[in-house]
Amino acid sequence: MSPSARPKNDVFLRALLREPVEYTPVWLMRQAGRYLPEYNETRRRAGSFLSLCKNPQLACEVTLQPLSRFELDAAILFSDILTVPDAMGLGLYFADGEGPKFERPLREEWAIRDLTAPDPNVHLRYVMDAVAEIRRALGNSVPLIGFSGSPWTLACYMVEGGSGSATDYRTVKTMLYDRPDLMHHILDVTATAVTDYLNAQIESGAQAVMIFDSWGGALSHAAYREFSLAYMQRIVAGLKREHDGERVPCIVFTKGGGQWIEAIAGIGCDAVGLDWTSDLGEARRRVGDRVALQGNLDPMALFASPDKVAAEARRVLDSFAGDAGEARKSGGHVFNLGHGISQFTPPENVKVLVDTVHSHSRRGSARG
Repeated sequence: MSPSARPKNDVFLRALLREPVEYTPVWLMRQAGRYLPEYNETRRRAGSFLSLCKNPQLACEVTLQPLSRFELDAAILFSDILTVPDAMGLGLYFADGEGPKFERPLREEWAIRDLTAPDPNVHLRYVMDAVAEIRRALGNSVPLIGFSGSPWTLACYMVEGGSGSATDYRTVKTMLYDRPDLMHHILDVTATAVTDYLNAQIESGAQAVMIFDSWGGALSHAAYREFSLAYMQRIVAGLKREHDGERVPCIVFTKGGGQWIEAIAGIGCDAVGLDWTSDLGEARRRVGDRVALQGNLDPMALFASPDKVAAEARRVLDSFAGDAGEARKSGGHVFNLGHGISQFTPPENVKVLVDTVHSHSRRGSARG
């Protein structure tokens, strides 16, 4: 294996694998997006969000844009979690001001029974081409993260016909309780599709992968384990964990999943993502050294003054490290937001955040 397979800046990968690091790495969910004027210009040239996602050259362009502005420690593929159900034939489209919609949501039993997992190298070829293009453009400077939605989160969109949160998940939860056989069929097929999709991204060049369980926190305690966690565990077990001689770490993030941290840590992933409602220090005590942790600044903190942004960043870092700061040098923490960055975020505050994470964690390592 060529030594060039590992990026020049591999601190993100080392932190996920709980190896020693010089500082805490940082990247941001939705770091390529509407808060950047250059992204809006590229999207305008693309004509639409879906056209942007499906053009590998433009997807590569917007993936790299935040790395040109900020000293981020990882790039994340520019795409959308709904590419998988779109490839299943549900007819994804984006309505102005209303978000994603499906022309053919899963409501009828025959349609659910007919659901099949797409071949990612055929029906999602544009994603794999984008991954390969981005890897070439990065020149192995920082790692590239691939991703997918979780089966439960994708099912919420597929059954509701749009975002489940807009309708308090009424349709999808009715199916879950009334016809669990149909819900399990959707989740079974989707888990196969997600596993294949993430493995294809790894084969195309993704160096870490993340599962976004954005709506898992909407489930009851029992339903979460049966209808979300069990399927993510199956996906993690089916992932390629090594490629080109390098370990490929896996991150699992359930928004609103703080109460299930131990259970998520037990499914075989390398890292657990946390939203801003969890305390990192407490989470670290609960999971020990079983997994790394990712998170978890409140995205709204980025609207505060620069000095307050810096203070909040330091607070999150110190929460993970503990009073003695001993955790910083041992790895195990990837700094991120507790959810995606808002489109209204001032870019200058993102720079303050990234620079503060690096400088404060370096000082903490020196003290440790």
